[in-house]
Amino acid sequence: MSDLFIKICGLRAARDVDTCVEAGADAIGFVFAPSARTVDAATARRLAGRVPDHVLTVGVFRGQPLTEVRRLTEECGIGAVQLHGDEGPEYYEALRGPGRTLIRATSQPRVVPGELGEDLLLLDAPEPGSGKPWNWASPDFAAPTGRWLLAGGLHPGNVRHAIETTGAWGVDVSSGVESERGVKSGDLIRAFIEAARPRR
Repeated sequence: MSDLFIKICGLRAARDVDTCVEAGADAIGFVFAPSARTVDAATARRLAGRVPDHVLTVGVFRGQPLTEVRRLTEECGIGAVQLHGDEGPEYYEALRGPGRTLIRATSQPRVVPGELGEDLLLLDAPEPGSGKPWNWASPDFAAPTGRWLLAGGLHPGNVRHAIETTGAWGVDVSSGVESERGVKSGDLIRAFIEAARPRR
């Protein structure tokens, strides 16, 4: 893995999963929360089966019952759980398992990574899903410390600037690599990864 962690989220098609792997993504996200990008368990399991071991598969949940999150995680064989709602520490404690990565997504910049029991913190836009990023140079934006992912409003044209401005350990993109809502573009996926991680 390179020194920058790249996650492509909201995958629904085999060709897009293959493109992410070939282009060098470190993680691939499958959305189980209600969204234009939602997949069912059978689709997620089939797509996750295409992903080599060195690429992390992530299930994305928002405000869903713990029993549902646990069932889908185990049923699909995914390697990480991303919680995107108001889930408390009891979720992280219950979902922890051998080799499983727990990701906490939040829109609050002044939080402490790991305080709820998560392994990774994902800092989303002030209005998640809006496609509008933070003003990373604003006093209102405070980059977390340690290992954290920046998300929200990223695309091939701004991701390098975002990384250089915030010092993010990794980045996460979904709508910024789509040709239309919920439809990924192979060209944009490749362009995003190339822009985020320029060849030396």
